Formats: sequence, C-alpha cells, structure tokens
Amino acid sequence: MTDLFDFKNNNDAINAAAPKSGQDAESAPSARSNVPEFSVGDLALSLKRTLEDNFARVRVRGELSRISLAGSGHLYTSLKDDQAIIDAVCWKGTLAGLSVRPEEGLEVIVTGRITTYPKSSKYQLVIESMELAGEGALLKMLEERRKKLAAEGLFDDARKKKLPFLPTVIGVVTSPTGAVIRDILHRLSDRFPRHVIVWPVLVQGNGAAEQIARAIAGLDALPAQGRIAKPDLIIVARGGGALEDLMAFNEEVVVRAIAACATPVISAVGHETDTTLADFAADYRAPTPTGAAEIAVPHRRDVLARIVEDEKRLLGGLNRILNENHHKLEAQSARLGDPSRLLEPRIQHTDFLGQKLEQAFKGFVQSKDNQLQRVAGRITHPRHQIAQAGQRLETAAAQLYKAGLRQPERKAEHLQGLIARLPAPHQQMRQAAQTLENWSERLEQTWPQIVARKTLQLDHAVRLFQSMSYEEVLKRGYVVVRDAENRPVTDPALLAAGGQDLQLEFSGEKRVRVVTKNS
Repeated sequence: MTDLFDFKNNNDAINAAAPKSGQDAESAPSARSNVPEFSVGDLALSLKRTLEDNFARVRVRGELSRISLAGSGHLYTSLKDDQAIIDAVCWKGTLAGLSVRPEEGLEVIVTGRITTYPKSSKYQLVIESMELAGEGALLKMLEERRKKLAAEGLFDDARKKKLPFLPTVIGVVTSPTGAVIRDILHRLSDRFPRHVIVWPVLVQGNGAAEQIARAIAGLDALPAQGRIAKPDLIIVARGGGALEDLMAFNEEVVVRAIAACATPVISAVGHETDTTLADFAADYRAPTPTGAAEIAVPHRRDVLARIVEDEKRLLGGLNRILNENHHKLEAQSARLGDPSRLLEPRIQHTDFLGQKLEQAFKGFVQSKDNQLQRVAGRITHPRHQIAQAGQRLETAAAQLYKAGLRQPERKAEHLQGLIARLPAPHQQMRQAAQTLENWSERLEQTWPQIVARKTLQLDHAVRLFQSMSYEEVLKRGYVVVRDAENRPVTDPALLAAGGQDLQLEFSGEKRVRVVTKNS
C-alpha cells in the first residue's frame, strides 16, 4: 500500500514539472525522471497486497452464475447483479462446509476476501461462507427442489408405509444433548415404554445432512437377529428454529435416505408450523417430537380399555351364540323325543327274540336228542347180529340137510350171497357214534354263550328288583309301619281307635316297637 501511494505522489510531481501547454516540448530542458520503476510482477503483487489489506473481509450479495466445479474439487463461479459482475472462487476444503449448496441463479450473501490473480490481471472474491439472501430466495430454492423430488415420485402417497401398532424397538435420529430426546423418552415412558435406540447426529451446521442420512440408512440396515435389535420404527426429530437452522432436513441426501428406508419413518422436525422436505418424504409427519412419541405408541390405558371392550364384545357374542344354539337344541330335542322311549320297543323286541331263540334252541336240542335215541334204538349189537346170522345159517343148513343135499354147490353159493348182502353192524355203529359226537361238540360250543347271556339277564333282573325294592326307599329316610300281625299299614283309617302296638321298620332291617294311645 505504501508503494502504491508513493507511486501516486511521484506521478503528481512529474505532472507538475511538465511544460505548460503551448510551449515546445523540445525546448524543455532534458532532465532525468525520479519516478520509480516496477516490474510487471512487482506491480501485480503490490496491487494484490493493497486489495487484500483494504478488503480483507467483505460481504457481497449477488446471484450465482457460471458455476464450474474443477477436477481438483475447487468451485469457480461469478456473482452478479444488474450493474456488475465479479469472479469468485471457493476452495475444496471450504466448499464441503458451506451451509448452502451453490446452484445456478441462486441469490446468496457470501463472506470472503478480495484478491487478485496475477496471471490474468483479474481480481476475484475468495468465498469463505455462503448463505441465502433472504427468506424469499430460500423458499424459492426449496420450492424448486420440492418440485424436482416430487417429479421423481419420492413424495407419492402410494409408497408410504403403514406405521406398526406397537413397535418393539424404536430408533431415534436426533441430537443426544438437546431436549428433544428427553421429551421423546419421557413421553414414551408415560404412554407405553419401548426399547429405544438413539443414533446421535448433528441437526444443523456443516455435515449435519450427511450424518442424518447415514443414521437413517444405518438403522434400516441393522440385521433382524443381530446384536443390536433392528428398529420397527424410526423417528427423525429436531427442535424448533429458524428456517436456516432446519436446512439440514431440506437437503436431497436426507430426503432420499428417508424415501429409500424400508422401515417406517416419522418426521418430527421443528414446531407444528415448520415444514421441511423430510416431512414430505416421511411415512408420517408429526407436529412436534413429543407428538411423534404419541404417534409411535398407543397409551397403555387406551390399549387396556380396548382389550376390556373387545373381551366384553367377545364374551357377549359367545353367550349369544350359545343361547341361540341352546334354544335350537331344545327345539330339536322336543321334536326328537326321549331317546330312552325310542329304545324301549327295541329292548322289548330283543328280549322277545332272545326268548324265542332260547325256546327254539331247547326244541332243537330235544329233537336231536330224540332222533339220537331213535337211531340208537334201531342199532342192534354185533353179537346179536352174528347170533341171528348164525341162526339163519343153521336154519338154512338144516333145510339143506332135509333137502337131501340136493344141488349142494348151488345152495352154498346162494347162502354165500345171502351172507354178503347182510349189513355190517360195525359200520352202522360208527356212523351213529360220529353223529352223536358232532351233536356233542355243537352243544359244548353253544352252551357257554347261552349260560353267559342268561347270567347277564339274571343280573339285570336282580338290579331291577333291587331298585324297585322298598328297602331302597327306606334308605332315603322313609319308614314302613306294620301292625301287631306284621302287616303293612297303608291307610290311617286301619288303625284302631284305642291304643295299638305298631312296629316301625327303618333301613337296615331295624325295627322299633311303638304303642299308640287313644287320642
């Protein structure tokens, strides 16, 4: 700066010593100039130091144009208004920390320093920070961004997921030091305590949007059976603030992370009147972080009341169904009649058939026995048959002898034929014995069944007799009154008008003698 001022003062001195107008320049005395000489580089560096010293920190408002991102990561652009244009540069390290992402045509206010680029004799603005120029410009940028993301379908209702009724694990993406996380945990504890996983992030400033996006993707990528339980619901929350403070939730990286999340997401950013692009992408928007906790879980009191109400409705419906079916069953039972009465004719018919079968079997056995006796009576003992045959032989021999032995050979052959035609006694006896043995085996097979059936009938009759016996009545507290002759007294009129001896028979054959007196 000193060099620049010296150059100006010397230049003024030279101009003062110059010849007046109209005088011949050649007539002026030749004198050596005392103006210092500068090289081009020295002059450029001197100008650079002068600008940097006088404009070390400036704030400039203008519209971004001709944005160019070099391969090295540095940003080259221009700021312009209706009167002038100035070149600007933003180094790579500073660009990553800007709160506003530079876009063509965006009106911003940048803070930086003025410097020169000696190679091209140009001055430029080195940007150190950038902010939007007024809320109107910011809203304009957000509206254009909203339209762009909406055109991609990130805000469509068709892609929004249904929130779980009662999540087991809830993931919360927010600042760990603010009042937001305490409000959420307190409200969850009051309503329905759940397991909460907090992913701490910055909620404003440089790098906040990237941290929020990574937190959402990280919670969504947790394994279902891992060491850390995967949340069933994610809450992205932040307290209230100015529009610039909420800009992290308007960044595309956050909006796209919410839209790509497979887990349902509740956006709870700012107060009820604050709206961010994250609210459009989320599956549900809560007015406040506390409201997000109320939306995430139902109140235990409401759940218990609903369970009681459902139980009453279920029991009422069940009782109504039982009553209706009971009435239907009674109506059907009345039409059907008593099953025991329906079985009585069948039982009686069965008894009748049993009696007929018993009588038929007895008759069958008797007839076979008579037949056996008749057959046995017709069978002659072999000795008698041999004796009879011998007697007939002797008679025939005597007749032959009397005939004078005429034709002895013919008579002998005739006699042998008669003997051959005689029946064999042992064959008849074997047949009769076989028949008798067959009848005996059939009788042995049938008789146990008859005895068992008759035993059952006898047991049934005994039980029936016992149930109808008056002794069973006495066991229930009744008494049999007998007179002196041991006859039951069934009518009070049979008692004599005077005194009379009576016997009271109780259960267990216990009797008590009672003497009545004349009343």
